[in-house]
Amino acid sequence: MGVALLAWERFFGPHGERVTVPAPVDGRGAPWLLDFLATHVRALRNVGFTAIQLPPTSKAQGGAGPGCDGYGVFDPRDIGSKNQQGSLATRYGPKASLTRLVAVAHACDIDVYLDLVLHQRSGENGGPGVFRYLGADGETLNGRNTTAPGWFRGVPPDDLPDDDVPSPPDDFPFGRELSYQRCRPPRVTIEDALDFGEWVFRTTGADGARFDDVKGTWAPFVREFMTHGVMASKFFYSEYFDGNRAILNGWATQPPLSGRSLVADFPMHWALQSACDGGNARVLDGAGYTSWRPDLTCTFVDNPDTDTSPGQQVISNKLLAYAFLLSIEGYPFVYGKDYFPPSVWPGAYGLKPWIDNLVWIHEHLANGPTAGRFLDDKVVVLNRTGAPGLLTALNFDTMNARAIRCQTAFGANVDLHDYTGHHDDIRTDGNGVASFTIPSNAFSKGQSYLCFSRAGLNLASIRHPRHTTQTIFGAADLDTRPATNAETETGQIWVEQGSKIALRVGLDRHGVPADGSLKVTVTDARGHSVVEALCTGDHVSAEGTTGVTGEHHIRVAGRQLPEHGAAFSIDLTYLAPQVI
Repeated sequence: MGVALLAWERFFGPHGERVTVPAPVDGRGAPWLLDFLATHVRALRNVGFTAIQLPPTSKAQGGAGPGCDGYGVFDPRDIGSKNQQGSLATRYGPKASLTRLVAVAHACDIDVYLDLVLHQRSGENGGPGVFRYLGADGETLNGRNTTAPGWFRGVPPDDLPDDDVPSPPDDFPFGRELSYQRCRPPRVTIEDALDFGEWVFRTTGADGARFDDVKGTWAPFVREFMTHGVMASKFFYSEYFDGNRAILNGWATQPPLSGRSLVADFPMHWALQSACDGGNARVLDGAGYTSWRPDLTCTFVDNPDTDTSPGQQVISNKLLAYAFLLSIEGYPFVYGKDYFPPSVWPGAYGLKPWIDNLVWIHEHLANGPTAGRFLDDKVVVLNRTGAPGLLTALNFDTMNARAIRCQTAFGANVDLHDYTGHHDDIRTDGNGVASFTIPSNAFSKGQSYLCFSRAGLNLASIRHPRHTTQTIFGAADLDTRPATNAETETGQIWVEQGSKIALRVGLDRHGVPADGSLKVTVTDARGHSVVEALCTGDHVSAEGTTGVTGEHHIRVAGRQLPEHGAAFSIDLTYLAPQVI
């Protein structure tokens, strides 16, 4: 399945407040998160990462402020493109940085997952339950779909009861909680969410998403969202915050979800916490929902919620947790705060050198079913039996090294190398049995693990650069103005030299005279035209080849269009540079 990086963090400020990743608005010289990641995706792919998970990128209450992590969503269709809530950018950067990151990640063969918060909204500005948004002119509150009290649970005068959510006692509003089952008028919130999903995935070109708080969201809507339109082809995993494997299994496998979404494996997190903080290896035997359905689980050691919640975080021996997680089945997510050093993010743990090695091991050695080979209170040994094979051994004993002799799937008289560098090479005996000594977990450093496989493997991560398709939607109630008879710039893309740019232009001809048309031009940073398209009907396509690497500008100019303009769409397919 690959390895994903959960590419953000929370840390604590000087007064104990939660702060989300540093940003330029803090005045300390930090870049926007989206720009920081764009400069790192090539290195991440070289290590072996295959995806990055972004935080929520819609405008939240408080704009770009230090505590605005994105979960208090104000305007879902503002992805750093409207001057609302005190800023143009979100906490993570402007829209152009988001679309550029996705394109650069694709060029490096990395998927990008959004974090969709469809459970609640915060920051109402028109009375209880009323959210009004700026439109494309940046001045008028004509943004798409002003809400009303009938959209939300418990807001007068409608006072809607809670939807039939999976776990009503655990359904906390976190702001104004949207109702999908009982909204008034019926389906108004569902249609708004489906429209948003189509817009955000086509605008960004993202490959999938985390779905926040499904425990408190009406499940038939979750299914409809994930199977509608462009979303039907996207990857999804869901946050169902529960430590009971049977409950996760019921939600994930039974109707209405029926396997459409993976789930975050919280039972695995709690098992890792018990093993690492309590020194008990036995809890890892059959741990997590992954032991039931590895095809439906996203595993993690910590995330921004657990890491900053007392009693929930893994405090000690995190490398042992990652050695286990990156050896077993399931889809592992590495927490960015564990990965990057504190020089990048305050409070980060700097485990990158060791995690890089374990990511390589996961991607090249960890294949096939998992077989347990040894287990006691302090030691667990497991064997991935697919080629080339992996034998991982962990020792939680802080006092003693452990000599282990166990059966393997490698066969007789096979030379094995420890790809962590912690042990000399060994050789299985005539029965395929391996003998080795796991170092003690002295000072609880968490480095008492071994990962054996066949000797002589020197495999590199291979990149397959991918093109990106993103759409610019011009409409008065979105974030890009409709086309007029004056030439205007509508967006930018970053393109690799010698690659093609393909356009598909659509013009909404409602109210447009028969001789009305729209011209779209893409120019490079020098002002040279790379491709032009003249749309005299409903649609037109064109392509051209760029001569330079870098920023390219998309400009539109209408002819005989109405004074108020005409809505349009531009699908852009292009190859971004791997380095910016």
